Amino acid sequence: MAVREIRLYGDPVLRTVCASVDEIDDGVRALVTDLIDTVKLPGRAGVAANQIGVALRAFSYNIDGDVGYVINPVLTEVRGEPQPTGEGCLSVPGLWHETPRHPWARVEGIDLDGNTVVIEGEGLLAQALQHETDHLAGKVYLSRLEGDTRKLAMRQVRESDWF
Repeated sequence: MAVREIRLYGDPVLRTVCASVDEIDDGVRALVTDLIDTVKLPGRAGVAANQIGVALRAFSYNIDGDVGYVINPVLTEVRGEPQPTGEGCLSVPGLWHETPRHPWARVEGIDLDGNTVVIEGEGLLAQALQHETDHLAGKVYLSRLEGDTRKLAMRQVRESDWF
């Protein structure tokens, strides 16, 4: 349907804990189409619904050309100790920071037909699953940063031309 504008850090919708999708209707189908269209742009690994202004539990992903979506995703398992991983966010343009992420993750949810969807993997996929489920819990990756790294990141946000 459409590539949607990405909401930027500071927009209250990014701090919103997203509601579960209770009914698959035309609005949810349109949302999924927009999420997929929006994540297909170059350089995008994932887009959460609240990043396009919709406070519902859904996200799309685009990892190595594998494009998909999950409705009502729940991060059900992570493995390994969190490791610093270079991470950025479409809602925080131009910033890139080492963020602690587990090296393996699993998300479970449903598709547009109500069928169970399980996505699991390591590396960039694991990072994206954690990043997108954080968004749906009202968290931006900056909240995972600690100490001097967090101070630097927040200063960079304040000094950015988009904030």
